[in-house]
Amino acid sequence: MPQSPSTKPSIPRFNQLKWKMAGAGILVGLTSGLLVVLYRLGIERGTDAARWIYSQIRVTPWLLAPWFVAAVAAAALIAWMIAKEPMASGSGIPQTNGVVICGLHMRWQTILPVRFIGGLLGALFGLSLGREGPSIQIGASGAQFLSHRLRGKRREDVQEQYLVTAGAAAGLSAAFSAPLSGMMFALEGVHRSFSPAILMGATAASLTADFVSKYCFGLRPVLDFGDIGQLSLDEYVWLIPLGVIAGLVGSMMNRSLLGFQTLYARVPLKFRPLIAIMLALPVGIWLPDVLGGGSNLISMAEHASVGLGMLCLLFVVKVLFTSTSFGSGSPGGIFMPILAVGALAGSICGESLHQWVGLPSEVVAIFAVCVMTGTLAASVKTPITSILLAVEMSGTLTHMLPVAAVAFIALLVSDVLRTKPIYGELLERYMRAQGEDMKIPSHVGSGVMELPLEMGAIADGQRVRDVAWPSGCLIIGLRRGEREIVPRGDTLLRAGDYLVVLFSGEEGREVRPAMRRLCDAPLT
Repeated sequence: MPQSPSTKPSIPRFNQLKWKMAGAGILVGLTSGLLVVLYRLGIERGTDAARWIYSQIRVTPWLLAPWFVAAVAAAALIAWMIAKEPMASGSGIPQTNGVVICGLHMRWQTILPVRFIGGLLGALFGLSLGREGPSIQIGASGAQFLSHRLRGKRREDVQEQYLVTAGAAAGLSAAFSAPLSGMMFALEGVHRSFSPAILMGATAASLTADFVSKYCFGLRPVLDFGDIGQLSLDEYVWLIPLGVIAGLVGSMMNRSLLGFQTLYARVPLKFRPLIAIMLALPVGIWLPDVLGGGSNLISMAEHASVGLGMLCLLFVVKVLFTSTSFGSGSPGGIFMPILAVGALAGSICGESLHQWVGLPSEVVAIFAVCVMTGTLAASVKTPITSILLAVEMSGTLTHMLPVAAVAFIALLVSDVLRTKPIYGELLERYMRAQGEDMKIPSHVGSGVMELPLEMGAIADGQRVRDVAWPSGCLIIGLRRGEREIVPRGDTLLRAGDYLVVLFSGEEGREVRPAMRRLCDAPLT
């Protein structure tokens, strides 16, 4: 470590980097936004076609034979594609997290066609998969494509990670028409850092992608709850049991998804999509409402128009059908299905209390929004994103307090049950399945990464010389607020500092996880 301070900063000016990322974020938002809009349009048309085809089969049963043959062919194609490009299987959010956090190598050239073709085939046969997770990876892949075009061979560094994060924000923003949620999820769930440079890039990309989405699909959000009522102060007492239920549902959803994935692991890869699509055939014929991501179920849950018994049936089938669809590895996400399951659970609670306790019918929609938000927070462990999503969907801040209360109670219940974030668990499983060598690409050269120092981390409160830094890295800069510091051996590290680390490609495999252990707060 250098032992004397320098008057000249040894790292790029962060103000300049911040505005550079903002400009790049606009380009990322345009590129990724267009890609996600095309994907979203294809998935919507595919799901509509699935419902129409299954309705025709109910009227004309002999159509099931050619549809069965088509299903077998589609399953074989999906299995072949995900075998060739495993990173394009499943949700896409864990893989994107792996690129940013662990340095996984993402090949946009193969990921994009597999995502588009696999997602369209899954939607065409009605698999219970969402478009939001794949949209995040599509947005990140679009950002990587743009980075490679603009920056040439300067890859695998901190600026490309910033662009990938911005692309993830653009992906969710365009998928939901919810720019604040897209921005916050990229920061809270992907990069897990709130650097000004990251924030500016993600914000610019998210807003630009939202403009592209709204230009194509209109101004209404994907999940528009309209003008729902308010809870009276006397009814706030119900938020506690609602939070508990949301936490239980979120934890149950995680265990169901991971459990069915474990069961599928015992089946050869080439048969897994076939099983999922074969299960989709009877579901599509007899209960078509659970096909697709589940935005229709959220609208249904808002009004509880189908009765309490049907709500319970839809809830059970949606959980199981989502688990069988996702466990197969077919390209598709779980973001929207989790929201749908949570909304159904909230609607069941609201309708039950309306019938048995005498609460007004207006509470059904409010409870559906609250439990939906809490379920997502308990499953994904991104409470701020979940709350913002509910706010953007309802179009008002009126329900901020009850939604936030349920979300944090659900998060507490999930933590008490020791439920790990679903995308973190999926990332660990993906990396184990691909082998140790997939953690860091072997071709990485020397690079720079920026890490936030969290409160309670090993390095928090330590002097630079007293920290057992991993070999093969050098702390070349420290940013504290608006100040840039060249660290010395006696520099005291504080929570909130951003460390700029230079590492070599030979040691990069060990440096990234080792630095994370030193700078991240321990999980409880």
